[in-house]
Amino acid sequence: MATVNFSVPEAIKQSFNETFKDQNKSAIIAELMREAVERAQRRQRHVEAIDRILERRQHAPRLTEEELRCAREDGRP
Repeated sequence: MATVNFSVPEAIKQSFNETFKDQNKSAIIAELMREAVERAQRRQRHVEAIDRILERRQHAPRLTEEELRCAREDGRP
């Protein structure tokens, strides 16, 4: 296992220690880091998906208002 050293404000450290007393703090930190990585990866996939959609829209055929109106009317019973 790797060791990670980082600084946090004293108030956060105290709150963390009080909140998670009698628990494995290394395991909690590891889980929080894992969740942060997953959240960042999800956010990146979301951004990439939006970019792909916007790119495809640039090449999609465009319809006039008249064409849209006709398509709506043709689709009605």
